[in-house]
Amino acid sequence: MHNLTLTELAAGLRGKQFSSVELTQAFLSRIRRYETLNAFITVCEDGALQQAREADELLAAGHAAPLAGIPLAQKDIFCTLGSKTSCGSKMLDNFIAPYNATVVEKFNQAGSVMLGKLNMDEFAMGSSNETSFYGAAHNPWDACCVPGGSSGGSAVAVAARLTPAATGTDTGGSIRQPAAFCGITGLKPTYGRVSRYGMVAYASSLDQGGPMARNAEDAALLLQVMAGFDAKDSTSVDQPVPDYSAGLNDSLQGLKIGLPKQFFSAELDADMAAAIQAAVDEYRKLGAEVKEVDMPNLKLAIPAYYVIASAECSSNLSRYDGVRFGYRCQNPEDLTDLYTRSRGEAFGAEVKRRILMGTYALSAGYYDAYYLKAQQVRRLISDDFKRALSEVDVLMGPVSPGTAFRIGEKTSDPVQMYLEDIYTIAINLAGLPAMSVPAGFVDGMPVGLQVIGNYFSEAKLLNIGHRYQQATDWHLQIPKGFE
Repeated sequence: MHNLTLTELAAGLRGKQFSSVELTQAFLSRIRRYETLNAFITVCEDGALQQAREADELLAAGHAAPLAGIPLAQKDIFCTLGSKTSCGSKMLDNFIAPYNATVVEKFNQAGSVMLGKLNMDEFAMGSSNETSFYGAAHNPWDACCVPGGSSGGSAVAVAARLTPAATGTDTGGSIRQPAAFCGITGLKPTYGRVSRYGMVAYASSLDQGGPMARNAEDAALLLQVMAGFDAKDSTSVDQPVPDYSAGLNDSLQGLKIGLPKQFFSAELDADMAAAIQAAVDEYRKLGAEVKEVDMPNLKLAIPAYYVIASAECSSNLSRYDGVRFGYRCQNPEDLTDLYTRSRGEAFGAEVKRRILMGTYALSAGYYDAYYLKAQQVRRLISDDFKRALSEVDVLMGPVSPGTAFRIGEKTSDPVQMYLEDIYTIAINLAGLPAMSVPAGFVDGMPVGLQVIGNYFSEAKLLNIGHRYQQATDWHLQIPKGFE
């Protein structure tokens, strides 16, 4: 059962080939069997089985919603009523959410079963899952390698068949990069397409939730549930939600693909570049036209992103003060001691680094020089995408400069870690949708092809990913030992 897609699982449940309880027990058993991957922070066994029993009753009565009875898992950044929501941090290790995030509520209404909460970089700050208070998750293709971040646990769980699909969030590549590192499909929707209500904030103008699954067809089913306007989220866009599955098989004849020349720079590993070019050649066979495009301001994306993201992080994380919720230091001497020790003891090194950078950028005398300048650069980058996407339908390129690196390899050099996001962060600055699809292997490790579209073109991206997956079998490959 663990190798079936969401569509196949739904058909099996409705055809009474197995029950939701049996299906849920099978995945819970795999989670226990492969717990050394460290993909889960919390496993909600009792709650999952109760949801499965309720789903079986609805299925028997013929009143079941689309994903009824299908087990899924949530990144531990989405608040879940009555369950720990830690964001991978000591700060929230004792936090039990008093409400459901809109995304969680939507999956509950769709009848899905929540297996548990998935490991992640602390407060989504990281590119490797190594900043998690609970330790790094391990890439199932090579346990000595990182799974990517921040949604590393989600990628590991899907790749290792511990869950059929999962949610992730993407602030600067945190869905696409782990999806690429673990050989699965990950989609970052247009900013505002998926509600951020109950999704713990890192950088509010960049964060966006999205689906992580084995293929584009499954991702379409997940996004169908996740997408939509939410009055509780002031950044949610009131835009109709199309049927994401309806156009999956549309022809790609005449599709115009742009290859940003800045994506094929010296930083890109030669074997990675060859794999990406091979994927683009496959699209040529499917009828697409390919041309090079110039996006000169992309080179400014990393400094602009880390100023803006750190500034927003500094503001958002000011609420964690040891007073209202979360970690509180022992025996504080006074209020200042309570604040400083609670934050100092509970935040990890990377979170502290970004808070300090952001506070500096927002401080008097530096705001105009750093934060305001970064926002101006952000507009230039957005204009680059606007020009490029007026010439072509989509852009394609790599997700990362290389494949998954070894655990501990880059933790001593934050700048090298930040450069892992060189091909993803500009898309968040522009608020565009983008997807990673499996596109081969380099030295036995997965490669992800990044497909970038115009605003609210998720259906087109899913169609492009699905047609590629009909022509190739990279997405069908399973890490050895997890078959």
